[in-house]
Amino acid sequence: MLGTLLPSPVITAEAFADVPGEPCFPGEEDLVATTSAGRRREIVTSRRCAREALTGLGLAPVPIRRGPRREPLWPDGVAGSITHCDGYRAAAVVRTGAVASVGIDAEPHGPLPSGVLRVVTAPGDAEHLAALAAEDPSVHWDRLLFSAKESVYKAWYPVTGRWLGFEDAALEIDPVGGVFTAHLRVDGPFRSLTGRYLVDRGLVLTAVTSSP
Repeated sequence: MLGTLLPSPVITAEAFADVPGEPCFPGEEDLVATTSAGRRREIVTSRRCAREALTGLGLAPVPIRRGPRREPLWPDGVAGSITHCDGYRAAAVVRTGAVASVGIDAEPHGPLPSGVLRVVTAPGDAEHLAALAAEDPSVHWDRLLFSAKESVYKAWYPVTGRWLGFEDAALEIDPVGGVFTAHLRVDGPFRSLTGRYLVDRGLVLTAVTSSP
């Protein structure tokens, strides 16, 4: 599913279930040392997906450590992103000569919890979501907006090393093309980032890449 949203240089791997009792990869033990059983499974499976994707680039499996904002740390010359939610884990990686950064996110296709929408909208977002819902009420556009902004942040941060708040990106969604554009309201290397989305199998998937 995820591979349909990304350009061909990007390698993806995904899983819809965990392997019971799968051990932690050497070098990642501390990442799961104090987590719940469910969280441990998410980390173990999603990082296995990351290593499967790395093999698609011809790279050996390595521990995927965390950076200061809990972002995954990739081998030199590689950009990537990891996501997980109930029933889905995935990773995407690419050589940085082809793509500067990649961001992916998966969410359950359901409404956002109460009170979350007002926190994640930029000026104009609420009106745009209302128009989309009037046109097609079968899609939880609020969850799609949240997921898209998560993917945008994951593509933004590795390039800039800076925080990007939900309010810093106004989203424009094209339901005909399955495309979204985040218009960024802060100074940086991008004025906008464009990605693609998919709603299928009870999931919302979003993906963004930036040019080198």
